[in-house]
Amino acid sequence: MRHDRDTDRALDVLVCLAGADDERQAVRERIGVAERPSGLVPELHWTNLSRLSADALPVSARLWVLEEDRADLNELLILADGLPPGLKSAVLHGEPFGPGRKEPVPLPETLRYRLRTEGAEQLPAAELIPALRAVRTMRQGRRAARATGRGDWSRVIEADTEQQLPGYTRWALALRPDCPPVLRERFSTHPGYAHRVRLAGIIDGPESYVREWRSARTVLCALDTGRWAFPTREKEAEDVLRPLVRDSLGANVEAWAVLAQLLPTFTGTVPELIVTAGAIA
Repeated sequence: MRHDRDTDRALDVLVCLAGADDERQAVRERIGVAERPSGLVPELHWTNLSRLSADALPVSARLWVLEEDRADLNELLILADGLPPGLKSAVLHGEPFGPGRKEPVPLPETLRYRLRTEGAEQLPAAELIPALRAVRTMRQGRRAARATGRGDWSRVIEADTEQQLPGYTRWALALRPDCPPVLRERFSTHPGYAHRVRLAGIIDGPESYVREWRSARTVLCALDTGRWAFPTREKEAEDVLRPLVRDSLGANVEAWAVLAQLLPTFTGTVPELIVTAGAIA
């Protein structure tokens, strides 16, 4: 079988979750997917930058990249222009993102010049809360959210607890990828909550991503990028898919052939694709 590049990437993610080595090799021969190197950060190139862009990864996945606390990944993410100013500032100042980590992350030489202009959109601490309370439109809310630094969240939560911030402010803050769950959850009862957070690319985690998001090829291509861009969180997605792959497809090469034919135009989720292919075969 012949596949375009993205279909090949997507198929390889699933084949790697199949059973023993000989089973995977038989599947690869049947559907024509060669084994790809994984885990290594590719060279700095526009293709790799594009895979970290706003169109290639949901915004929450870019936070998963930051949680790796690797200077080379941070460099790619900054150059891909995939971060709001508050997160960009944190990266340029070497702040760690991984749970429990305190050691600063080295800043690559290629990014040091950005420190001269970094922080221009952020507000002084004394001005931030008044600015958040003065918001009257969504545009103003987005501007105020951009001006909120990563270290400002505790004060923002405290201010909202004391006196609820304007709705546009709260919406804009909730759509930040690093918004604390306690603040975002205050919108969970709003009728438009689920739709807005999905449009913004906000995801609870990799498990929700593979179970609920579509199309299957888009999700699998993001997971292919995740093998080198966010390998720690990638494991959560693999744990969801591995039993599905082995139960529905296993060593049945014809089921794999059906999956390969369905994948390019399949509009459902990855689990739906796997189960459908297994049922047809």
